[in-house]
Amino acid sequence: MPLIAEFDISCEHLPFVGVAGTVPEATLLLDLQFNHGELPLFILSVTDGDRDLIEQAFADAGEVGEYTVVGKAGDTRRYQVRPGRSLEEHLGPHLDELSGLKALATTDSIIDRIEVLPTGWRQTGWFATRTAFDAFREFWQRNGGFRLRRLTREGEPKPPGDGLTDCQREALRTAYELGYFDIPRQASLEEIAAELDISASSVSERLRRAQTQLIEETVATTWPSLPD
Repeated sequence: MPLIAEFDISCEHLPFVGVAGTVPEATLLLDLQFNHGELPLFILSVTDGDRDLIEQAFADAGEVGEYTVVGKAGDTRRYQVRPGRSLEEHLGPHLDELSGLKALATTDSIIDRIEVLPTGWRQTGWFATRTAFDAFREFWQRNGGFRLRRLTREGEPKPPGDGLTDCQREALRTAYELGYFDIPRQASLEEIAAELDISASSVSERLRRAQTQLIEETVATTWPSLPD
């Protein structure tokens, strides 16, 4: 029976990881389009974060060539990015088995979500067999880092919020208990930050990421329509 897996890949050299590190308050979701020649196009959806900082980070990233904003919905912009370097040039010096990375594209699997983090990629995918999943796991265990977050079989229910990190759960719970979500609001970000012993900006980031995760799991099943 097919498997559904969510896992973190630790590799600072993966595309856009540097951008995520430069603007950690932004949420970056990545799609790869392999039908435009030898090199895939990157489709990057960026929610929140200062636009100028993000695009300056693009300019500083070697993997980024030309880019275009192809759509905007609310606080999210979608960029089409042409690679500035080949796969061999970008990852070859940092991976022992570049041929193994290419081989992963031929496994019986579909990666349907990639979130770019300051430390690597968080991926969610479907795997036809345990062997196909093990190919991903074993490759990244050898060439970076691999942390499994969730592994279920097709058809098994996933409880809402299962994709939240422990820090995001704690921030949501604390905000709720202090009355941050009450109407009228009973607590400020600064009060939640004091309770968690972190900065207000870190609280804001955790709450936004947690809310985004919950919305994607329960409401936003498709990309929102672009304005006319």
